[in-house]
Amino acid sequence: MSVAGWNTIESDAGVFTYLVDNLGVKDVQFEELVSLDAEHLRQRSPVYGVVFLFKYPTGEKSQEKPLDGTYDYEAAESHFFAAQTIQNACGTQALLSVLLNKTDGIEIGSRLQEFKDFTGAFPADLRGEALSNSELIRDVHNSFARASPFADEAQRWATEEDDVYHFIAYTSMGGKLYELDGLQPAPISHGSCSPNEFPDKVIPVLQRRIERYPAQEIRFNLLAMVQDLRIRARELGDQDWLEQEEQKRIAWQWENALRRHNFIGFIGEMLKGVVGTKLSEGGGRYQEWVEEAKNRTKSSLEERRNAAGEQVS
Repeated sequence: MSVAGWNTIESDAGVFTYLVDNLGVKDVQFEELVSLDAEHLRQRSPVYGVVFLFKYPTGEKSQEKPLDGTYDYEAAESHFFAAQTIQNACGTQALLSVLLNKTDGIEIGSRLQEFKDFTGAFPADLRGEALSNSELIRDVHNSFARASPFADEAQRWATEEDDVYHFIAYTSMGGKLYELDGLQPAPISHGSCSPNEFPDKVIPVLQRRIERYPAQEIRFNLLAMVQDLRIRARELGDQDWLEQEEQKRIAWQWENALRRHNFIGFIGEMLKGVVGTKLSEGGGRYQEWVEEAKNRTKSSLEERRNAAGEQVS
């Protein structure tokens, strides 16, 4: 992985939950939404915002007006809005766009509060530069990137043939529903919206955005930023729900730990050990072992083909 750059992270509830936790944010978690249903989203209230991942149209030309909504340049000054100035940071930038505009209801911690205060008078482009140069935010972000034994330092501009994905955020602030996208010149207003109305107001906006894509395009991901669901479970005295949420946290921690490890070396050493054992047995045992593996693989493939043929017929 790059030492000074920003690495790609996954759009995953466990990744984002522990990313903000490691930044010092209290009582916030992310929940993946598998359907665009306002009631489903409302059940997780309070909902602070959503982070939306989609395939970015690299061949799309810039326009003076957004395809949906209107630019609100005053909101870029009165609220936290940062231009995206570096690759791979858009996921963390999107969640920060919600967090730093919800400090009246979320305890973001002293370090993020200092960052917000420091950049408060900056224009959007300088806020983006400050974010990209923040060692704290970058180091926490990179700690959730998948480990890889292969480092590709080459950078180039994406073409229309490339699959490029982008994160943006939606949240209510100042009585309006805003789309916060660091690649746009300002926040995009989608009309009036109170925090309680957010689930009902944001779903139609997301539906219109998805409808711009071909019907066969399904590569979207939507994460809701909500209050730690364990708090609600404790308030209701629902021990089953609380246990479910605790188990979810344990699974997230395990998955995040696996992301930090590169298993290529382990696999290589294991294969060398197995091969060495077979070679030490002598008498052609190694070659027999290889042929047995080939035959099992061939049989497995034939069984799959036969099963597929039966399903088609």
